[in-house]
Amino acid sequence: MDQKYQSVLVSRPLANFHPDVWGTRFLSFIPKSNAETQAQEQLVEGLKEGIKRELKETSNDYKRQLRMVDAIQRLGIEYHFEEEVDQTLESMFAKYHDFCKENHDIHSTSLSFRLLRQHGYRISCEIFEKFKDVEGDFMVPDPRDVMGLLEFYEATHLRIRGEDVLDRGFLFSKKYLESILPSLSNPLAEQVHHALKECSNRRGIPRVEARRYISIYGQHASHHQGLLKLAKLDFNRLQSLHKGELSELCRWWRDLEVPTKLSYARDRLVETYFWDLGVYFEPKYAVARKFLTKAQAILSLVDDTYDAYGTFEELEVFTEAIERWSFSCLNQLPNNMKIVYKALLELFEEIAEEMDKLGTSYRVSYGKEAVKYLCRAYFAEAKWREERYKPATEEYMSLTIKSCGYTTLIIISFLGMDKHIASKEAFDWVFSEPDIVRAALKINRLRDDIVGEEFEQRDHIPSSVHCYMDEHKVSRHEAIDELNNQVEEEWKVMNEGFLRPTKIPAPLLIRIINFARVTGVLYNKRDWYTNVGPEMKSFIQQLFIDPVSED
Repeated sequence: MDQKYQSVLVSRPLANFHPDVWGTRFLSFIPKSNAETQAQEQLVEGLKEGIKRELKETSNDYKRQLRMVDAIQRLGIEYHFEEEVDQTLESMFAKYHDFCKENHDIHSTSLSFRLLRQHGYRISCEIFEKFKDVEGDFMVPDPRDVMGLLEFYEATHLRIRGEDVLDRGFLFSKKYLESILPSLSNPLAEQVHHALKECSNRRGIPRVEARRYISIYGQHASHHQGLLKLAKLDFNRLQSLHKGELSELCRWWRDLEVPTKLSYARDRLVETYFWDLGVYFEPKYAVARKFLTKAQAILSLVDDTYDAYGTFEELEVFTEAIERWSFSCLNQLPNNMKIVYKALLELFEEIAEEMDKLGTSYRVSYGKEAVKYLCRAYFAEAKWREERYKPATEEYMSLTIKSCGYTTLIIISFLGMDKHIASKEAFDWVFSEPDIVRAALKINRLRDDIVGEEFEQRDHIPSSVHCYMDEHKVSRHEAIDELNNQVEEEWKVMNEGFLRPTKIPAPLLIRIINFARVTGVLYNKRDWYTNVGPEMKSFIQQLFIDPVSED
């Protein structure tokens, strides 16, 4: 029977996703001339050398070290100074206790705590007890020290389980900042609003946060001109690199002809690249980023094939084909599934060639197993849908943290990374689902469900929101409040998993944290991946279209 005619007769769980919003915008890319690129590189290198010298000169000035490291990180240029920042923070860690003991400035105390915790130092939060009054409540600060309370609020986002002083500090600083926000003027008002309403520094996407902070940092009277100049030059330099990568990926994606041949699926290549740039933006991760973007784009098609197109019988055949992983399976599949399946197998052939060059061929089997792991979870969901099964909350979470895809994407994100960092043990560690990985999975699942549960109530399994409402007999609002509380608890687990000593290297853990960051931003108010609204368009405009003014 004709495939098109057959699809009319079959009842399918179609979602009617809106089409791609970017058209051919990113298909073409004209790089700068070699002369222009070389001149820019020389300028960047000169600025870097000056800043490296200055960082060494700050060794006896703790507050100056604080300011420089904070600016370097928030301006998005830390990857140029990894060794120097490591040494500076090690020096600060050695002085931290004595500095905080003598210092009663909540801003520098909070900034010290945040920078060291962000770097994995296991430091005590008891230092904040001194900012309480005799009754155990935090003291209302000098109204002129809003920056101090903002930095304290940011520091509380590094808390781990059992840190009551920071739990209370989070609520106190949040309430205070909300109360004073209407009376503030820019740039301080903008910073407070962003931290409260959008995301904290800890949970923001690095490139987006750097772009935002570049515009704010220059308004500070005490800003470092060299750092700001380097940040602007470097942002535009990386933007050009990323636009080139995106153009190449768009040409690859165009050949799949998603709008015409897979019209039931989300056509979201640009959004996928934005997502994975949130995982790693640095030039040295170009190969890893390419593989991750291609894999995630194809797996999004796989997700929609299970979730928004395939019948149960078709999905049985497709899942078996994934398990067998062979081009010989193509003839058994419906035409749309052939396209997705072939793209997936061809991608892994490309990955295998690169892994051979890197001497890491063993990684390919981990990537394939990660895809199979995900498709088994997709099929289990399809079975629930077929049977109209309503799971309890715990049972739902047990399956859907697998189907959220983050275990698979974390594994794939490691494939193109340095072989001395992403070892065989690291892949095994991810599959063992340690606490930090499990926390990232839960954050992804809960945030997705909270913002997307209304859309998902087509012919679909219940979301965690509805499971919780049914199980605990509470309202939707109460269920969402509880699930948001659970997200906060999982962030504590993530923070704890990054503290030294760790079982795997920090560069791998940062990828996991970055996956959680992207989730928090893209699922902040709605699912901006599925429904590409003004927030997502603005992010992409900032990162891939508009350069930073270098004036």
